[in-house]
Amino acid sequence: MAKVVFMGTPDFAVQTLTGLIAHHEVIGVVTQPDRPAGRNRQVQMSPIKQVALQHNIPVLQPEKIRRAEAIAELRQWQPDVYVVAAFGQILPQVVLDIPPHGSINVHASLLPRWRGAAPIQAAIRAGDAQTGITIMQMDAGLDTGPMLSQRAIPLAPDETGASLHDKLALLGAELLIETLPGYLAGSIQPQPQPEDGVTFAPQIEKEAGLIDWTQDAATIERLIRAFTPWPGTYTTWNGEQLKILAGTVIAGSAAPGQVVQEREGIGIGTGKDLLCVARLQLAGRKALSIEEFVRGQLAFTGARLGT
Repeated sequence: MAKVVFMGTPDFAVQTLTGLIAHHEVIGVVTQPDRPAGRNRQVQMSPIKQVALQHNIPVLQPEKIRRAEAIAELRQWQPDVYVVAAFGQILPQVVLDIPPHGSINVHASLLPRWRGAAPIQAAIRAGDAQTGITIMQMDAGLDTGPMLSQRAIPLAPDETGASLHDKLALLGAELLIETLPGYLAGSIQPQPQPEDGVTFAPQIEKEAGLIDWTQDAATIERLIRAFTPWPGTYTTWNGEQLKILAGTVIAGSAAPGQVVQEREGIGIGTGKDLLCVARLQLAGRKALSIEEFVRGQLAFTGARLGT
């Protein structure tokens, strides 16, 4: 049985770690340091650390994995292979070279499309028909290493960042458990990524959720779904932040950001077509359906958002 060191941090990686624990000897876990989170900014353990402690697995939490003390501890563990899923730090070559079987990454896209930190949101924003999981052998580049296996799934018309995250977390764990034995035995050989079709999905900042009403309604609707639940999408109204939580595209026209009453409901003007809003939320208040919101905010219809 292979001795595995697992590296990961968020919820996305939990399914992969639990699958590894069931099928391999996980001798150590590397995750990000405990950090303040939530409204109260209380220091919290990562989801991966919580799983590791439940199974009495040693945990390493380096601020930077390239530091000498972190590298020395990894060498002491003497792993056969690293498995990485959404760890949150780039591994230098000196770390990748420690295990004799190298380092395997569970990446949430069909590489080489959507290399980078936010492939789930990128696939939805782009309107991709499908995405999936790539199990790859890591090198020092950004998701540039050779591939071991891939599996695709279609994107549902109402796919959100949350729903696709959960689907790919499960798929990633399943595909890794299927792939790892063949890789360790040498029956699955790494294959170079295609040179064509490379795209990038950089880290998302909270400000990326600000809606540009001059874009077309379909682009804005995909942004809303991609950024559900985080970072969310928002505009401004009367000097307050207004979150747009759900909507659909309908035919019609109005000035960008103009709120109009249509037969289908409340629409907002965009660069092309209207965004028919279904759910929204003023800062500091609870989320409401558009019907509830308009009943309490009579001045909303006819307003201009984002000004």
